[in-house]
Amino acid sequence: MGKKKLVLVGNGMAGVRCIEEILKLDPTGFEITIFGSEPHVNYNRILLSSILQGSTSFGDITLHDREWYEHHQINLFTGETVIEIDKHLQVVETDQHRMVSYDYLIIATGSVPFSLPIPGTDKQGVVTFRTMEDCQKMIEISKKNKKAVVIGGGVLGLEAAKGLLNLGMDVNVVHIGSYLMERQLDETAARMLQEELESQGMKFLFQKETKEIVGDIGAKGVIFKDGTKVEANLIVMAAGVRPNVQLAQNSGIETNRAILVNDYMETSETNIYAVGECVEHRGMVYGLVQPLYEQGKVLAKRICGIEGQGYEGSVLSTQLKISGIDLFSVGAIHDKNSSIQSIKIYDEVQRVYKKVVFQDHRIIGAVLFGDTKERTKLLDMILKHQDVSDIFKVSFFAQEKDDDFSIASIPTSKIICNCNSVTKGTIQEAIQRRGLTTVEEIKKCTRASTSCGGCKPLVSDLLSYIQNNEVEKISEEKSCLCSCTTLNDDEVVQEIERQGLTTIQEVMKVLDWKNSEGCSTCRPAINYYLGMINPEYESRQQALFINEKMNAVIQSNGTYTLIPQMYGGITNPEQLKKIAHVAEKYQIDNVAITSDQRIHLLGVKKEDLSDVWAELNMPLSSTQANGVQNIKTCIGEHICSCDKKSSIELAISLEKQLEFLTTPYRIKMGISSCLHNGAGSTTKDVGIIGVDRGWEIYIGGSSGRNVRSGELLCVAATTEEAMELIRGFVQYYRETANYLERTWQWVERVGLVHVREVLFDVELRQQLLEHLAEEIALRKNLVAKNGF
Repeated sequence: MGKKKLVLVGNGMAGVRCIEEILKLDPTGFEITIFGSEPHVNYNRILLSSILQGSTSFGDITLHDREWYEHHQINLFTGETVIEIDKHLQVVETDQHRMVSYDYLIIATGSVPFSLPIPGTDKQGVVTFRTMEDCQKMIEISKKNKKAVVIGGGVLGLEAAKGLLNLGMDVNVVHIGSYLMERQLDETAARMLQEELESQGMKFLFQKETKEIVGDIGAKGVIFKDGTKVEANLIVMAAGVRPNVQLAQNSGIETNRAILVNDYMETSETNIYAVGECVEHRGMVYGLVQPLYEQGKVLAKRICGIEGQGYEGSVLSTQLKISGIDLFSVGAIHDKNSSIQSIKIYDEVQRVYKKVVFQDHRIIGAVLFGDTKERTKLLDMILKHQDVSDIFKVSFFAQEKDDDFSIASIPTSKIICNCNSVTKGTIQEAIQRRGLTTVEEIKKCTRASTSCGGCKPLVSDLLSYIQNNEVEKISEEKSCLCSCTTLNDDEVVQEIERQGLTTIQEVMKVLDWKNSEGCSTCRPAINYYLGMINPEYESRQQALFINEKMNAVIQSNGTYTLIPQMYGGITNPEQLKKIAHVAEKYQIDNVAITSDQRIHLLGVKKEDLSDVWAELNMPLSSTQANGVQNIKTCIGEHICSCDKKSSIELAISLEKQLEFLTTPYRIKMGISSCLHNGAGSTTKDVGIIGVDRGWEIYIGGSSGRNVRSGELLCVAATTEEAMELIRGFVQYYRETANYLERTWQWVERVGLVHVREVLFDVELRQQLLEHLAEEIALRKNLVAKNGF
């Protein structure tokens, strides 16, 4: 089949980032055409203020040069605007009478500056602040004139005003509100910001409603509705932006404030999608870069035909890009609602203000002024909906005695650049392997701080720390699946999904395995991944298991061990008599009772296997190495007299629901009926302890050579809830862990908070349980089909 034709309307940050994601997923699947109304290649619009402030140049904010478009065989038309979409013929037409057909169309027309509907906006010297051309106009006007007015006291207006100050102009900021940035700041932080900016030379006119811009051909000043006025030769409209939806409206695509899209960025029209500032999703229109990039990732998967989770919205954060000012705001920062509480710290001497807003024991917003070191920690807690009820709240603001320790304590998996999802480990690896010495080199190599620039101070701190301290080197060798391939586990899984591979042989052939037969490492790993991606795959494998009544473990001396299944360690006289009779008849002298409360028949001869199986005629414990092992419980006859019934019933239910499942590594579980913990539950992969409030659930423990205590996942109020959480945990581990990665390694890699986030989300947990139920049903059907 030929390439699909993909047309992108808009050459801005959101649309082109989506194209990047598409090229990663399917680099040769599309013939791509991009139209941009501006005469430039793709650049970082967010950093235009840094150009005015003199800290960077136009070339520095270019994201993709012409060579990038040519390298990816993208047809780029700059300075050309799409004016019509023919939905029936699937063709777009431009203002230069160019017509291009499409199979898929992405609208990423962004937003347009809001210009006040007042007389005089057409005079020379009145500009908006949105494009490179706007910057150039302001720079040129500043060379001949020295008085400027910026209308708008939001982020954009303040950054523009700071740039004009740096250009030597006398600047008044006009704001209709009573204090600055009222959407992102409370009044205390806003007043502190105002005082700081006033000390730099900025002036403010609050609660002013503009009536008219006066002057002849050129602007001379602004008159307000209260009769006052201010002189100015440059007037910058920075009162906001509105989504650019004209093309969509003219084409009959449904709009409200912006183009209406669903969770997969689909518009009301077939094969037409939208992304970026021109989009309205669940009633929200986003103007910050991180949400737009998240939308682009979701859309890229959709267009490439890859199933994935839809876009669910974003938590908004703001960091003012004015040199000398540390200011960070995220989420809901106003605490006027009775259900919302806050903690505030105000150091008037050091000029530091910090506020964290809570609702239902979770952080929903924060404002930091003067010291923003905690921004990464707080943002992470908000994004993960972390329950902080057990944390002493003032400790959020505890000052580190040593800044190096603060940087060192950040785990390598922590995301430093939220806009581009760049972790500390990625930055550290780039610095160490490539010998990077400047933030600019890090930006080019990793993309960290190339978007909003808010993480630049932290990137700089990390660079300084690595350069000036003994930091453990990142391994020089890429962690490949095995020596047969250069791909790691994640890359193998991604390619299996992307290319629809269905057998071990197909995987090795298509992915250019060095050893066409594979090895003992990669063959079982691929087999496991194929089974997880397509559960029906395992049902076709002859070696899945013999059946529930014909299992045996071969020993080094050639004999076999049989383990009669006793769910929860519970048996009965009839079963014991049968086991004793078989052991005596076939001279099985070694009969052991193990720590997991099972009877092992040791030393069964090969020639006796069939007869022993037939006479026992009872379920036998699974022989799979990598699966959920028999659950250890504690009867605790001489330890305590607590009721053991509920813990035994829980063990029986879990064993029945999880047996015969394959897992990346074997999972050991322990269930203790009380805090005496006789089953060693705190050192198991999954441990459950009965308490007054219900069941404490621990995960990621290990009782092997290197003993590790499990981490408390939560306290489940009921047995049903505990069952759901444990089964969900097992399934999420099965779906996302690497083959042979132990639970503690996996929990350490993805983070306990992330595991909680997934399992506590009712919808996500239900999806995991549905996947698990489907696989269990497949296995039961297999057993029934084969007469087991």
